[in-house]
Amino acid sequence: MNAIHPAGRTSAESTAARPADDTADLKDLRRDVDGIANLAVERGRGFVDAARLQATEYVDRRKGDAAQSVTDLARTLRDSSKTFDDKPNIKAFFDSAAEGLEQLGTSIEQRSFTDFYEDAEALARRAPVAVAVATFVTGFVVARFVKSSSVTPANVARDRHNA
Repeated sequence: MNAIHPAGRTSAESTAARPADDTADLKDLRRDVDGIANLAVERGRGFVDAARLQATEYVDRRKGDAAQSVTDLARTLRDSSKTFDDKPNIKAFFDSAAEGLEQLGTSIEQRSFTDFYEDAEALARRAPVAVAVATFVTGFVVARFVKSSSVTPANVARDRHNA
């Protein structure tokens, strides 16, 4: 005897149709997951592009300030060289350094963030060891600076005792 299921199928028909339905459901699920994954990738790319654009705009705004700071430093260095009028070798050294800083300031002002990034990337590819050493030295100097400027409990206790 064949039992009739609510869908109007007999148990034999229901058993035979179930694997086909499961396969169809699985295919639908895969399509849905693929659609969600594609949407996530698309939105992720949009997010990265927006973040890159915002970072580039920020750097471009700040580069004017950086260029002005470098130019001001060059002007100060050039003014300092006037005290060495009686020592032409030292004065020439200060003037040369000031000239280099002025050129750097002009370069910062004229170039884009992308140009700086590409130059840094090219340097890292040409001399990876030099970049690694410079990164290590910079990290060491910053760590020493942070360590020397931090307040330790012993220093606080000694300062309280001396006061």
